[in-house]
Amino acid sequence: MSLLKNWLSDCLVLREISLLRNWLSYCLVLLVPCAALAQEYPSRSMTLVVPFAAGSATDLLARTLGMAISNRTKQPVVIDNKPGASGLIAGQFVARAAPDGYTVLIGGNTTHAANQHLYKKLPYDPLNDFIPVTSTGRGAQIMLVRPDSPAKSVEQFIALAKTRTLSFASGSSSSRIGSELFQQMAGISMLHVPYRSTPQGIADLLAGQVDMMVTDSVTGIAQVRSGKLFALAVTSKERSPLLPDVMSIHEAGVTGYELTYWSGAWVPAKTPPEVVNTLNRLIVEAAHDPSSEAYYKGSATDIFTMTPAQFLAFQIAEAERWGRVIRAAGIEAE
Repeated sequence: MSLLKNWLSDCLVLREISLLRNWLSYCLVLLVPCAALAQEYPSRSMTLVVPFAAGSATDLLARTLGMAISNRTKQPVVIDNKPGASGLIAGQFVARAAPDGYTVLIGGNTTHAANQHLYKKLPYDPLNDFIPVTSTGRGAQIMLVRPDSPAKSVEQFIALAKTRTLSFASGSSSSRIGSELFQQMAGISMLHVPYRSTPQGIADLLAGQVDMMVTDSVTGIAQVRSGKLFALAVTSKERSPLLPDVMSIHEAGVTGYELTYWSGAWVPAKTPPEVVNTLNRLIVEAAHDPSSEAYYKGSATDIFTMTPAQFLAFQIAEAERWGRVIRAAGIEAE
């Protein structure tokens, strides 16, 4: 009897050991995904989604930052251009992407400050569908006409607009609001012609299909320096260091006019905080990397970075400011 009890006891111990071994094996299986998530981010290719076409200011900025990030992480960075609908297509795409830090929206005041006031219904929520990572830059726009335009100054353009119906192109909300605010403050009325992205609007301006366009400094300066387009003014209160002979709209007689643009990075909501913080560090370092200097200086864009919390507060304040500008310009939501 004693031998039987000992044998049964040994069997129970072995059974418990076997169960424990199975449980440990199960736990190890469960821990594999956690271990994978704990790997240093990023551990694979990252995609920067751009709401505008290749060649636009946002596109060139994304490519500049992407290259610097790739050099630091030794991981590929892909630029995915999704132009159209003033950034709504790209915004919706990123809002629905996996919240893992590998799909990043490089947008700006168009996607996260102006659109909510320009459209009655957005396919994404600028606040609840995203986590702000950091701002990336800010700068002024340029008011452009063709070299053969009869208007060689802001004053002459305003006088011309009072005698005939002039048209203006826009390739983003910043571009549109720049012109809308101008006509509202100058007391004129123009026909708005929207385009999917800035390069397309520039093409029609060059072709004589429209009379004027307010565009980002990256695109505008290149066209002015080549002699293809003529700069009437810049939208900042001060002159651009790259175009010192071009007055600001404010200086040219439309007193108080000022409108600058800014850009930034967002990831889908529910992205882990540690991933957001790492991405913030990568983008901030990329913006200050020597390899990025040519873009920022060559486009008269200021390096403009901050923490995720600071960027959230900035975004909220800017959405309110752009809302005031849009209402003052008398623009009704579509």
